Amino acid sequence: MDNSSGVGVLDKAALVLGALETGPTTLAGLVAATGLARPTAHRLAVALEHHRLVSRDLQGRFVLGPRLGELASAAGEDRLLATAGPVLARLRDITGESAQLFRRQGDFRICVAAAERQSGLRDTVPVGSQLTMTAGSAAQILLAWEEPERMQRGLRGSRYSAVALAAVRRRGWAHSVGEREPGVASVSAPVRSPSGKVIAAVSVSGPIERLSRQPGRLHAPAVIAAAERLSEVLRRTGTE
Repeated sequence: MDNSSGVGVLDKAALVLGALETGPTTLAGLVAATGLARPTAHRLAVALEHHRLVSRDLQGRFVLGPRLGELASAAGEDRLLATAGPVLARLRDITGESAQLFRRQGDFRICVAAAERQSGLRDTVPVGSQLTMTAGSAAQILLAWEEPERMQRGLRGSRYSAVALAAVRRRGWAHSVGEREPGVASVSAPVRSPSGKVIAAVSVSGPIERLSRQPGRLHAPAVIAAAERLSEVLRRTGTE
C-alpha cells in the first residue's frame, strides 16, 4: 500500500515518529528502521526535537516527545485520560489507597492520572512524575507483555526477573513490596487497547503496614476491575 501523502518531508518525519513507537532508538536504529539516509534521519529527528515531538533519553537515544501527549489531550481525543479520573477515584475509595494510571515512555513510566488518599500516611505520585521501569508493579505490567527482545532489554538492571513477569502474565496482575521505594507496596493491572495491546497500568500504592507483604491478596480484584473498566471504554470507542 502506498503511504505517500505527496509531501515528502512530512512522509519522512512520519517514518521517524513511527520508528520511535517501539521505544528508544539510536540514530543508527532510525536509519535502519526508516531506510532514510543518515544525514536526513538526523536532520529530521533534530527538527522534531526542536518542536518537542521527539526527545532524548538519558543515554542520548531518540524517544517520542511530550508534545504528542499534549496535543492528544488538547484535542479531547484521549478517551483513556478522560475516563481515568472517576475510575481512579472509585478505586481509591474502595481500597483506601492512592490510585494511579501509568504509561510507558521509553525507559520510564509516566504517571498520567492519579487519585490521592485524602489523609493519613500515603504514597503520593504526582501527575507527570517520571519513574523507573526497573522497579515497581506498574513497571512489571508495562513490560510483561512486550516482545521477547524488548522484554529482555527491559530486564537489564531491573529488580524483578523474567520468572516474575511470567507469573504476572499468568495471573493478570503484579505486585511489589519495597521494590521501588522502601516501605511502599503496590498492586497493578493492565489496561488494553481494542487490539489487546497493553497500553497502560492501573495501580494502587501505599505503606506496607496497610497493604502487607501480599498486597495482591487485598487489592488485586479491585485493581483488575478498574483496569477492565478503562479497557472497556477503549473497546467501545475503538480507541487504540
